[in-house]
Amino acid sequence: MSLEAGDIAPDFTLAGSGGETYSLAGLLGRKVVLYFYPKDDTSGCTKEAIAFNGLRQAFADAGAEIVGVSADSVKSHDSFREKYDLTIPLASDEKKEVIEAYGVWVEKSMYGRKYFGIERATFLIDGEGRIAQVWRNVKVPGHAEAVLKAAQAL
Repeated sequence: MSLEAGDIAPDFTLAGSGGETYSLAGLLGRKVVLYFYPKDDTSGCTKEAIAFNGLRQAFADAGAEIVGVSADSVKSHDSFREKYDLTIPLASDEKKEVIEAYGVWVEKSMYGRKYFGIERATFLIDGEGRIAQVWRNVKVPGHAEAVLKAAQAL
């Protein structure tokens, strides 16, 4: 299943960093930047989180809430946030239900070895819960800025 712009975003409720719970229904009325990343405290994921975190106020000014999602535990998210002084919400999907609902649990290949993992992807969701834009196979440099520009234009 591949979600595209115009599709209704699958609802979710996930445990998050700092003891919070995040749900799409709870964010209705605001734009949501839902970004999926492979693993806490790895090079690309750290750079991506720092980039989104650095633009958090600009996203808020555009009426958008950022939520990062990985299969890491809440405890891992809390450590990751503390280590890099992150203030953006990070949600835990250890059962991979939301990851699968958004179609980002994919077959990958590294050094000829095939395995399943999370595709780095971002979904911009409008205030009514409809997907406005999708970025797949994200390259981190410049990505947060591109998503911000799209959120500001929405």
